[in-house]
Amino acid sequence: MTARTAGRDDRGSRVGDLRVRPVRAGDWPDVAALEADAYASRGLSEGRAALESKGRASPGTCFVLDLDGRVAGYLLALPYPRFRYPDLARTDEPVHRSRNLHLHDVVVAQDLRGRGWGDRLLGRLTAVARPAYAHVSLVAVGGMAPFWAARGYRAHPEVRLPRSYGDGAVYMSLTLPGSGTSPSKEVARFPCPVS
Repeated sequence: MTARTAGRDDRGSRVGDLRVRPVRAGDWPDVAALEADAYASRGLSEGRAALESKGRASPGTCFVLDLDGRVAGYLLALPYPRFRYPDLARTDEPVHRSRNLHLHDVVVAQDLRGRGWGDRLLGRLTAVARPAYAHVSLVAVGGMAPFWAARGYRAHPEVRLPRSYGDGAVYMSLTLPGSGTSPSKEVARFPCPVS
């Protein structure tokens, strides 16, 4: 299933053909370039092999923002036990059976931020996640905890994070509506500039 929009973005600016679609094999060079642009200056870049391994772990929960054939953003999420998180540089991520979906990364190209495109990726993830998962977790990096808190994620300062996620990283989580669980006290940590 592909979500498609044509016409105008959330600010009323004219845009071309926009699709949120699954990641394809040929997308990984562009995904890696977006990731490096977002994180390399902070020492948080994982590299293509690590990103691809996360995509292989759960292809049904990893998407790109395709704007007229350009990979303009991406979202990578994979099942992971609550209050745990993937190693940033590890390429052999195990596949976990968990009712928690870990939003590992979401990035929108620098020139397209602030138009609501990241929220479209998140909306697609929520729609896909709701039937199978009770919670979504993440690690907020680079001061992004307020961004995630405004979207309903709760911080879990008791979850210790390694230095590889950078100073001030926070594990956060969200209980999905309609999942049959009560609101969580989890905090999501998400290494992803989207606004």
